[in-house]
Amino acid sequence: MTTHTIGEVLNRLKDEFEDITISKIRFLEAEGLISPDRTESGYRKFTDVDVERLRYVLRAQRDRYLPLKVIKDELDRLDAGLPVTAPGSEDGQERPEPTAVPVTADAPSLTDTGPAQIHLSAEELAEQTGLSHADVAALRDHGLLGGPPHDGDDLRVGTLAAELLGTGLEARHLRMYKQFADREVAVAEALVSPLLRQRNPDSRASATERAQTLAATGGALHRALLTRQLRSLLRS
Repeated sequence: MTTHTIGEVLNRLKDEFEDITISKIRFLEAEGLISPDRTESGYRKFTDVDVERLRYVLRAQRDRYLPLKVIKDELDRLDAGLPVTAPGSEDGQERPEPTAVPVTADAPSLTDTGPAQIHLSAEELAEQTGLSHADVAALRDHGLLGGPPHDGDDLRVGTLAAELLGTGLEARHLRMYKQFADREVAVAEALVSPLLRQRNPDSRASATERAQTLAATGGALHRALLTRQLRSLLRS
């Protein structure tokens, strides 16, 4: 049977998942989502089945916006030969999953109407993201969540917040991200307001394109700077 090192797995997946890292693969293993065998010297060896299982996890996070707990439940059902059911299907009956807002490394489209079509109560948001009810309330108190009802943007924020809270952070620590966003919006407002004041379709389209570029490229710059500084921290 052909097996692959963790580095080879990374190379196989990085074209499809830009944010995949060896650390993330190790984290998913520690969370029980994947279970590669080990060599006698302790090195991980991934089979093709392991790679496809990892791909399933990454796609579920990116395309269906699912928290790790829900993904693990899906994998357990697949391993048992059972159909995958939507979160909250406690009676075993399959139900349609709510519309999901994809989470990707890129900024979401500012023209996407999908987020506004989602309406979740606080309880539903907690269920979909894996947050506790106390977490939802704390994130709302610190300005990271709106609602209720919660829309697709809140669903996106809640899922990402749940991942960060799972590392040991508290809701109050995440307030800095809201403050960063507020400052960036102030810059964006100065950039696009002259175009919006012209009130014609071409100007509004240009304003949207400029704001989208700011969101996407600014987000990429933030990740690059953060990665560089964390890399320096880990080498110290």
